[in-house]
Amino acid sequence: MCTETLIKIFNRDLNKLKIEIESYKNEKNLWVLKEGISNSAGNLCLHIVGNLNHFIGTEFGNTGYIRQRDLEFSLKNVSRTILIKQINEVSLIVTKTLKTLTPNDLQKEYSRRVFEDKMTTEFFLTHLATHLSYHLGQINYHRRVLDL
Repeated sequence: MCTETLIKIFNRDLNKLKIEIESYKNEKNLWVLKEGISNSAGNLCLHIVGNLNHFIGTEFGNTGYIRQRDLEFSLKNVSRTILIKQINEVSLIVTKTLKTLTPNDLQKEYSRRVFEDKMTTEFFLTHLATHLSYHLGQINYHRRVLDL
């Protein structure tokens, strides 16, 4: 998989994330939990942004971002405007960083042991794209349940 494909997938899904966040009829619903749903859309959005800032921005782009993962799930009532701003910023970081990676970089063994098996950088970046997609689907479901 080439970096251009990864860039397209990340940008596609980050744009869909913005649309989902903007589509909530009532901004307060971004932070509402319903029975059986353990994370609000707002917290999932913060988690996606934090995850990409950390793993792509810091680890591959040397941005210096310091992740505070606990806050991704404990912060509440961050405005929609700030969430959209953070999505836009991480989208630029992802694009800029991935453009610097060569095909050789993608085939290198990823330096951290995230899973039990060794993996290439390409595999890990693909994992990050599917992680984003997974949470995007949760946000879509959350919005549809609350905006009935």
